Amino acid sequence: MSLIIDTLLTSTVTEELSPAEVEILAELFEVQDYKSGEAIVAPSDDLPDNLYILAHGDIEVTIDSAGEKSTIRVLKPGDLAGIITFAGGAAAQVSATLYAVGDTKVLSMKRVQFETLINSHPMIVYKVMRGVVRNVHGIVRRVNSQSAELSNYIYRTHGRY
Repeated sequence: MSLIIDTLLTSTVTEELSPAEVEILAELFEVQDYKSGEAIVAPSDDLPDNLYILAHGDIEVTIDSAGEKSTIRVLKPGDLAGIITFAGGAAAQVSATLYAVGDTKVLSMKRVQFETLINSHPMIVYKVMRGVVRNVHGIVRRVNSQSAELSNYIYRTHGRY
C-alpha cells in the first residue's frame, strides 16, 4: 500500500486531499507491472476507462503518423495517463499508445470504482477531478508553448532563429 500512497502523493490528483482522503482514494487503486516494451494501452485495444498513474519507471507515449511511430512524450513517476476515457471521452478519440520503458509499475483505477465515492465522499471526487484538470491544463500549456516555438522557427520571428 505504501507504493500506492507514495505515488499518489507525487501526483496532481491528490494536491488538495488530506492524508485521510488519500488513504480512502488509495483503496481504489491496484498496481500493475509491465516489462520493457510492453504496451500498457493501445488504440486497437478494448480500452478500459481507467486512470493510470506512473509509479515506477517510464512510459513512452507514441502516435502513429503516416505509418511511422513517433514518441510525443515520456511520462515520469506521478504523471497521469488514460485521462480521455476516464473522464468519459470516447475510446475512438484515443490515438496514443503507451509503452513501458524498462520494468514499470503503474497504478490503475477503474472509473466505476472511483464513481462509488460520489455519494459517500463527494469532496474527494471534486478535488481529484480538479487535479485531473490541472494536469490537462499543464499539458495544454506545454503544447501551446511548443506550437508557438515551432511557429517562431518556421516564420523566423522574434529573432531567435
